[in-house]
Amino acid sequence: MEAPTWLSYAFAWLATLVLIILSRHLRHRKLNLPPGPKPWPIIGNLNLIGSLPHQSIHALSQKYGPIMQLRFGSFPVVVGSSVDMAKAFLKTHDLTFASRPKTAAGKYTTYNYSDITWSQYGPYWRQARKMCLMELFSAKRLDSYEYIRMEEMRALLKGLLESSNTTITLKDNLSTVSLNVISRMVLGKKYIDETDENAILSPEEFKKMMNELFLLNGVLNIGDSIPWLDFLDLQGYIKRMKAVSKKFDRFLEHVLDEHNQRRKGVMDYIAKDMVDVLLQLADDPNLDVKLERHGVKAFTQDLIAGGTESSAVTLEWAISELLKKPEIFKKATEELDRVIGRERWVEEKEIVNLPYIDAIAKETMRLHPVVPMLVPRCSREDVKIAGYDIPKDTRVLVNVWTIGRDPNVWDKPNEFCPERFIGKSIDVKGQDYELLPFGSGRRMCPGYSLGIKVIQSSLANLLHGFTWKLPGNMKKEDLNMEEVFGLSTPKKIPLLVLAEPKLPVHLYSQ
Repeated sequence: MEAPTWLSYAFAWLATLVLIILSRHLRHRKLNLPPGPKPWPIIGNLNLIGSLPHQSIHALSQKYGPIMQLRFGSFPVVVGSSVDMAKAFLKTHDLTFASRPKTAAGKYTTYNYSDITWSQYGPYWRQARKMCLMELFSAKRLDSYEYIRMEEMRALLKGLLESSNTTITLKDNLSTVSLNVISRMVLGKKYIDETDENAILSPEEFKKMMNELFLLNGVLNIGDSIPWLDFLDLQGYIKRMKAVSKKFDRFLEHVLDEHNQRRKGVMDYIAKDMVDVLLQLADDPNLDVKLERHGVKAFTQDLIAGGTESSAVTLEWAISELLKKPEIFKKATEELDRVIGRERWVEEKEIVNLPYIDAIAKETMRLHPVVPMLVPRCSREDVKIAGYDIPKDTRVLVNVWTIGRDPNVWDKPNEFCPERFIGKSIDVKGQDYELLPFGSGRRMCPGYSLGIKVIQSSLANLLHGFTWKLPGNMKKEDLNMEEVFGLSTPKKIPLLVLAEPKLPVHLYSQ
């Protein structure tokens, strides 16, 4: 009597499976998905993505429109490439797209999604964002660190004077000053000082670590798109992620141990840097979600990496563009001479009186956004955008690189022309969707206010203190403007320059 029973169970199971598959098939057929290229089996549209994904996706958007659907392996990816689409994803439906896809980079380089960038939307992330806005990047705290930013800028200017008439690699100098500023603000001192024989890492080692971290957080890892191939690590990225994470962890453990030792036994200890603030928050019993030691390390790593890379990359692009257009450099110099004079340096509070310098910074961020497709988002529920269905768990990219080149928004979009911002109220604070170098909405870069300050004041003083020239017989037409893709997008070939001082010599040693 058992055979018919098992047969009926098997039949019922098979019928249920067929119904599930059929219902899914019918559901997908009813969905009105955005247009896009037809995907291949297994790989989807990965075959269409080159070494510069934002440019590959830009080319596809010219064919399929401002909202299109791609398939990266097993996952649907929707791309917004216009001001309207950016507004829809980052403002109108911001909460729907407030989460992040789970990637190998988030898992292996940020303590299993414990940082502000890759953490999933929820109580932990909301608490992290609140900590950033209320504690780490409050106007009062940033103002209290202004003296650090000024001291390190003066050290850079003095170093450039000593290297005058010598060919230098500009980004090395910019990265050093950014690293010193962030180290002192976040860690309390230069843990990677060339003059400190007890330093746990040399500046060069740290910069290599930083470059590797940014590259690996932006790569198209096959395992992220085709999960059943993840264990093979076909590109070797996961091995590299684990290696760089191990190096960072050794450094961060050392930093936290030193800070805890300093705080030990001190009643009403006053925080001296951002790590102190994080450790105090970790001790707070009233936090909604306890901040563990690995969370403190993840936030610290975020602060160092974000603060170091964005300003150095943007400034290198700015000087590169000015070398191609000397007439812009001349106008900037005229403004600086008129407003600041030639007997002092530019202070942060004076940027408001330097609209042309501000315009050069904005124009650089328009053409060369540090994160050209922002950090990917993920839909938390089914939603309709522009009449198209976006199912839950769809990955979303907003291509600000394309928006910055949209001829419907910008006149002569491929030209570097700071004048386009003069007299305009367009800002980079996430409310003007034609210019979003720091993103917008809930997942906007929480340190954008610091980034803007550093970029503007650094650019002003570099242009005020020096005349910049290309080395040897190199002409402006020879300047290579190719990019390298990662979480940030720096120049492929680092800029080599000569810096000639143009202010009284005594100013450089102040």
